[in-house]
Amino acid sequence: MSNATLHDSHQDPDDFAVQISDQIESFIVAVTEVAKGDEPDSAVPFLLLEVSQLLLAGGRLGAHEDILPDERYEPDIGPEPDADDLRERFAVLLDPIDVYSEVFDPYVPRSQPVACRISDDLAGIVSDLRHGMAHYRDGRVSEALWWWQFSYLSNWGPIASAALRALQSLVAHVRLDSPLDELDGLDTDSGADGEDQLAEEAGRVMAAEIAAPLGLRSSATG
Repeated sequence: MSNATLHDSHQDPDDFAVQISDQIESFIVAVTEVAKGDEPDSAVPFLLLEVSQLLLAGGRLGAHEDILPDERYEPDIGPEPDADDLRERFAVLLDPIDVYSEVFDPYVPRSQPVACRISDDLAGIVSDLRHGMAHYRDGRVSEALWWWQFSYLSNWGPIASAALRALQSLVAHVRLDSPLDELDGLDTDSGADGEDQLAEEAGRVMAAEIAAPLGLRSSATG
């Protein structure tokens, strides 16, 4: 067992809860601000940083011993905020680099890559985190921690990991001056007649959009 795991397993549960909730709230606030589109040129590197930091909290939850809620059945938290607006804002902000290819489970033999969207990923992650945050703010700390741990292992952890790979790849393509290959037919909506496919010049456009805030020049920026 690692030192980090030993530390998390033996520290005061309240301290652990405060630290995790602070990291999660910071992510929600930061990502919501990015979605406003006030600084589109820095969106990709900033999201790379935020998702990386969130996964640190997720790693701590995953390494922690199983957390059990105080109540057998989950209390009703009432209506939850709709993440559609966040999803739509990111879809616009990240076009045409929103769609990427991912394998859901690397341990399933002969898994086929599927098309995913960073905008869907971020909206789904925020929805999961908000659900736990509603419990936390109502004083149900163990319920919040249980939900964050369970959903990290079952949903938002794999989603965030996939989104992180996509974001890291985008930044790497710019830093290494390596154009993105065209991904014909990469579409998350079957029967859409190619309207959501990556454009042929996705690599050039992507580089032009995110190279500047990284302080880099690429073949796309001349």
